[in-house]
Amino acid sequence: MSLLVVGLSHRSAPVSVLERAALSADAQVKLLQDTLATEPATEGAVLATCNRIELYADVDKFHAGVAELSTLLAQHSGVGLEELTPHLYVHYEDRAVHHLFSVACGLDSMVVGEGQILGQIKDALATAQELHTAGRLLNDLFQQALRVGKRAHSETGIDRAGQSLVTFGLEQLAAGRAVEAWAKDKKALVIGAGSMSSLAAATLARVGVGEIVIANRTPDRAERLAEILTGGDDTDVLARAVPMDSVPVELTRADIAVSCTGATGLVLTADTVAAAVEGRTGTPAALRETAAGPAGHLAPADAEDACPLDLSAVQGATGFSVMGEAAVAGMDAATLEQHAAWVDKGTGTVERRDGRRTPVEDAEADADLIAALAATAATVGRIPERRRPEPVAEAPRPAPVLALLDLAMPRDIDAAVHRLLGVRFVDLETLAEASADAPMAADVDQVRRIVSDEVAAFGAAQRAAHITPTVVALRAMAADVVANEIARLDGRLPDLDDKQRGEITQTVRRVVDKLLHAPTVRVKQLAAEPGGAGYADALRTLFDLDPETVAAVSRAENNTENAKNRGRA
Repeated sequence: MSLLVVGLSHRSAPVSVLERAALSADAQVKLLQDTLATEPATEGAVLATCNRIELYADVDKFHAGVAELSTLLAQHSGVGLEELTPHLYVHYEDRAVHHLFSVACGLDSMVVGEGQILGQIKDALATAQELHTAGRLLNDLFQQALRVGKRAHSETGIDRAGQSLVTFGLEQLAAGRAVEAWAKDKKALVIGAGSMSSLAAATLARVGVGEIVIANRTPDRAERLAEILTGGDDTDVLARAVPMDSVPVELTRADIAVSCTGATGLVLTADTVAAAVEGRTGTPAALRETAAGPAGHLAPADAEDACPLDLSAVQGATGFSVMGEAAVAGMDAATLEQHAAWVDKGTGTVERRDGRRTPVEDAEADADLIAALAATAATVGRIPERRRPEPVAEAPRPAPVLALLDLAMPRDIDAAVHRLLGVRFVDLETLAEASADAPMAADVDQVRRIVSDEVAAFGAAQRAAHITPTVVALRAMAADVVANEIARLDGRLPDLDDKQRGEITQTVRRVVDKLLHAPTVRVKQLAAEPGGAGYADALRTLFDLDPETVAAVSRAENNTENAKNRGRA
């Protein structure tokens, strides 16, 4: 077994990188096809979710396999290899098995214990089977991962340790209130009709929303999901389907909007959300205290003309001057250099304490000082915190009138909407930050023990399976020896009747079977233990077995197993 996994997840990469590296369904297919076209890989499977992209392969060379799989991930994700490499992780053999089993149990999820990952692993296996890229190793691996995940959820309380991303996202939107009390009788808009959107709609119905509107580019899927929700026995929610071009209008009626589509661009822009808030309140959507574009327009979060420093944090300083050092206290070199570059562009304005806006030309006098402070920060790490600005009381903000949950990767909703007053916005990055502080249940330790036991069992089964073709070849050779000796006996004793010949044949076969039984059973037991791979080689050497015969048996078994596996997922 030479199992290799190369991937990245929310634990190794920021959401911005995961978002850019997200693979479409077509890209996953092409990635699998190209994986098997490479020399080191003989099997392949892709596990791609909203917060992980992993490529599993059976390889014959570790270093060549890592290099090839990393290159393929970079090519098909569109993120350069140099940029992607620092965020990649590699697991090999038993560590790779341990990783997948942990993923299947929800131990590696953004929300520990969530069970949706099992469906995603099942889909990954089904895709690999349909494309014939999953051989015996990956079929066995993914099917046992599904069993391990189900065992963890049935034998432990891991479900109490975490929930689905949808439930966790709704808890963040509820901001400390019970989700059921917060969501009761609200109107919800669900954008998309895939597995995650369907889970979101079902969860919203369960927590008591009064109405759910489903918008999807394929009307039939939206209508089907609406029918399922309306016909459910455990809820009395009203559900209906609408075309995608109705989303802006529906957004003015909705209290909650959840989006999870496969779109490569934004589904909800900041301006669309601002218009929806204005449609609900009757007044233009106001901005939080932050950098914004021209009046009436909300600048995207990554706008080039937006000042990279948080101006609200330096209101205690005189204007924006760094002379008092309070404005830059604790900032690192990269942030200072980023602001210096913004000033050097000669665009934008700087907000003063008295609310007036000072042209950048007047702020350019600070550029040299900023550069000097950046050099100091590069040497000592951060600017010393000598004085802090006086705290400024924040103006009271209106209660949110629209709650937005973005579960898509890449994102569906412009991150700039978090600047809008009247909007509460939660996305995958928000969930990652919130889940970092989530308490771990005691059941997690029990799940970890289950994973360790299952990894050991899988390794033993694979090592035992590795010697099986050798044992089969040995028994086939013994059968040939018996057949040849019986044929020779027929030539020497032609007068034997059928009964006598049958008795002699059975006796010889029993002798051979008894002689081989104990050694073959014992060698399988020994081969299943760590370090037992050498017993197959010893058996072939002792009995002078033809390597091609063993290989032929192995190929025949794999072909039979693969034919059965294609329908299992």
